Amino acid sequence: MKKAVILLSGGLDSSTLMAIAKQEGYELYPITFRYGQKHKKEINSAKKIASVFKAKKHMIFDIDLKKIGGSSLTTEAPVPKQRKLKEISGSIPSTYVPARNTIFLGIALAWAETIGSRAIFIGVNSIDWSGYPDCRPEYIKAFQHLTDLATKTGAEKINKIKILAPLINMTKGEIIKKGLSLGVDYSITHSCYDPIKDGKPCGMCDSCILRKKGFAEAGIKDPLT
Repeated sequence: MKKAVILLSGGLDSSTLMAIAKQEGYELYPITFRYGQKHKKEINSAKKIASVFKAKKHMIFDIDLKKIGGSSLTTEAPVPKQRKLKEISGSIPSTYVPARNTIFLGIALAWAETIGSRAIFIGVNSIDWSGYPDCRPEYIKAFQHLTDLATKTGAEKINKIKILAPLINMTKGEIIKKGLSLGVDYSITHSCYDPIKDGKPCGMCDSCILRKKGFAEAGIKDPLT
């Protein structure tokens, strides 16, 4: 059975990604990063999602990006709240973690080579996004070029590893509709950057605002609210 490594954060996009990869006939090898983020709620969600989709193996990979800092997700800096949609997509926010997707994809690439996977799924999105530079189509294209140059399979030009980003040109509403059509249970996902003490979403950070927009567009009530 063909294998796929899937970057699984525990959020709305990556859970939909799991469903798409499963529908396409892949054996699922999700990888979740405990990278020094402020809260661990998303790790628990990722574990639930991996279990629901009967992942072949779910890797929890530890890496301490707090040592580098530079983001309100890994430092004591406040997470931006109550921003307008135009603000969210118009600039790179403090929640951007320097080189995060590059680091994550590099590790995922190493695992894919090791297990003989020919696909890496990443849930980046350039329509309803948070202004992160490593979520753009040109970034995925560049990383594919790097993958072709940096791997044994790429050098031998046999069974090359593909970087797949099926959500990249979809709105949040379209992603939710796609996920629902594939049976995704969004009640076990977590999107909030700064959850309140009981783990519930704050409803005011960029990620919560984009999630709210997506469910409104889909005409569906968010099970977390």
